[in-house]
Amino acid sequence: MQALISASRINIHAAATAGGINPRVVALLMVASFINYVDRGSLATAAPLVREDFGLSSTQLGLLLSAFFWSYAPGQVPAGWLTERLDAHRVLACGLAIWGAATALAGLATGFATLLVLRMLLGCGESVMFPASFKILACEANEGQRGRANGFLASGVYLGSAFGTLIGALLMARLGWRLVFIAAGCASLLWLLPWWRMPKSPATYRTQAPGNVPSMLTLLGRRELWGSCAGAFCGAYALYLVVTWLPLYLVKSRGFSMAQMAPIGAVVYMLAAAAAVLTGWLTDRWLASGASGTRVRKVTLLAGFGGLAVCFSVCAYAGHLGSLVALAGCGVFLGTKAAALYNCVQTLAGPTASAQWMGVQNTCANIAGITAPLITGILVDRTGSFTAAFLIAATLAVLGIVAFGVVVRRIEPIDWNRYALPNKCSIDARSLARPAGASGY
Repeated sequence: MQALISASRINIHAAATAGGINPRVVALLMVASFINYVDRGSLATAAPLVREDFGLSSTQLGLLLSAFFWSYAPGQVPAGWLTERLDAHRVLACGLAIWGAATALAGLATGFATLLVLRMLLGCGESVMFPASFKILACEANEGQRGRANGFLASGVYLGSAFGTLIGALLMARLGWRLVFIAAGCASLLWLLPWWRMPKSPATYRTQAPGNVPSMLTLLGRRELWGSCAGAFCGAYALYLVVTWLPLYLVKSRGFSMAQMAPIGAVVYMLAAAAAVLTGWLTDRWLASGASGTRVRKVTLLAGFGGLAVCFSVCAYAGHLGSLVALAGCGVFLGTKAAALYNCVQTLAGPTASAQWMGVQNTCANIAGITAPLITGILVDRTGSFTAAFLIAATLAVLGIVAFGVVVRRIEPIDWNRYALPNKCSIDARSLARPAGASGY
């Protein structure tokens, strides 16, 4: 954990100037997203060992793997509502405490029922991660800083997936799944120590002026929300297809051994992480040069979805080498899309509504966590190949282009001032829209 924080600080400039986000906050949010994806993916990595220990059927194992989403997806909306009305820093800390404890306790599970309950508890805890993180970044980061901040947040997602795929499997093979679960959960809880000592940004909380939180009906009436939700679902479908089926695709369809598969999968995630950070840096530089936020965000989003459409289409028909190159491209464009999508939410919703907006959007996106693995499995069983599954992902990527290119007309802050519910975030949205040069970040 400390190594990740130190690595991210190398590229996060002195942001603790007036109106800038503390670089330690960005570093810790990156580590939290890393932990989030290590913990949620731990059961998938341990599935063969858990199945053998408990004598589970395929149906029982499938229930365990999907149980996380039973609580995670519906938990997004209440998590967003709660984060708008309480301290986002504390909400995130409480959520991480719950999911870290659930991971550790899973190592002590006595059977199917216990593990099922703990997976649902894990989903409840992790449901606050992105609504709370988006609220913090929307409140504390200027528009010209958010590219890099969100790039690091997105990179944690892919680094966590890479770590779980490569290192997690090796550790479980040597130490057993129970010890690894306990160690992972306890290590997650260590994150709370630096987070609780982190001071709030004076720029965000110094005035305590009342804000205006829009109602859920107001949010649901916005065209931009539905376009963003549709695009998020399309992007998440691509992500969950890769996360859940990449190992089997490499082993069964491309003939790689388990030992060869792990580093290939890890490379795909590492490319996504690098692309997310680079995309964030480039978009901030582009904004600083005077480009409009709408142009910067839309071009980046359309490039990400367009690249995914091309790469999944190549995966559907290419041979051995071509599919590997296309998978690498999928990693790059997943990172590009993620960094831009995170930024889009915070720009549209602003400090006033980012948590609630992300709660609704992430609920829609995580429907893909349920449908992508299931639809892919059905298609592979019926056709004997991944061609149809990849073509569906490519088609949805095209629909993502439509969502952000047509449905979301402009990516700029929405004025929520006419709605009058108290909001915990006090900074004026206009101060966050100033050029990147206004801060040292």
